[in-house]
Amino acid sequence: MRRVPLCACLLLLIAAAPLRAEWYSDARQKMGTKVEIQLWADSEAAARPLLAAGMAEFDRIESWMSTYREDSEISGVNRLAAREPVEVSAELFAIVEKSLELSVLSEGAFDITFDSVGKLYDFRAGVRPDADSIRNNLPDINYRHVLLDPAASTIRFTKAGTRINLGGIGKGYACDRVADLLRKAGVRSGRVNAGGDTSLIGNREGRPWMIGIRDPDAGDNWVTRLALEDEAISTAGDYERYFDEDGVRYHHIINPKTGDSARGVRSVTVIGPDATMTDGLDNAVFILGPEKGLALIDATPGYAAVVIDAERNVRVSKALQSP
Repeated sequence: MRRVPLCACLLLLIAAAPLRAEWYSDARQKMGTKVEIQLWADSEAAARPLLAAGMAEFDRIESWMSTYREDSEISGVNRLAAREPVEVSAELFAIVEKSLELSVLSEGAFDITFDSVGKLYDFRAGVRPDADSIRNNLPDINYRHVLLDPAASTIRFTKAGTRINLGGIGKGYACDRVADLLRKAGVRSGRVNAGGDTSLIGNREGRPWMIGIRDPDAGDNWVTRLALEDEAISTAGDYERYFDEDGVRYHHIINPKTGDSARGVRSVTVIGPDATMTDGLDNAVFILGPEKGLALIDATPGYAAVVIDAERNVRVSKALQSP
């Protein structure tokens, strides 16, 4: 029998051993914002197909959810649903149904029909509707104008000017779906982010994820940091899409009762098990204001919130208060 030198055996073992796992990530512009996927994998060869699958899932969801695409499923609903019931996919039906439940929970603060007036704003160009335009379109905002038929999987509007837009819940939903896809593929540690919405997979290799809540007036500074594991976190702020005019800030979080940007809050961060809900709740709390908004969070088991009000006071829900 031919003998192999000990040093050669050691070299063979080292060559056969897997490379040490490390972090891999990808970031793209999608859904009107920056989306990013970060995950822990044994090798780049293992990580790249997972990152590509996650980005493809973002694309798939955007293809039917975007109101900027004439060929999207939601654009078809907005064109036709005031005239006749529109049959939709089970996925679109489910998220609209979830949105309407959140409307009831928040007493109308969260309302996907906000776009009936929201469509009149152009935050990049610094354009806002005048008082008459808001007054004329405001009656079209009301989640009760949206009727669902579960048996037929249809959506119908009871008012001609009504439109729906999932911008207040859709990015969180997409993060949930991408995170679920990665978990099923065996990822045990990762982070999926779309703008202000994040789904966390597990922990950061034995340590919690440290997520910062930014100062609304200084993006490089943090008001506080939260240690989280296997949770979702969403932040809504008046500094995301906005313009200032005559000392007044106009931003994308529209109060469905006024058709104007919500006032009294600078940012809201919601933590919980489900990014779809944290995304919707952060908008609801922002619109309700600190007192009513935090009361809503306290009445929603499993969720917590941090609110920075117009005077830059930091308020937290009961779940985050010290005993």
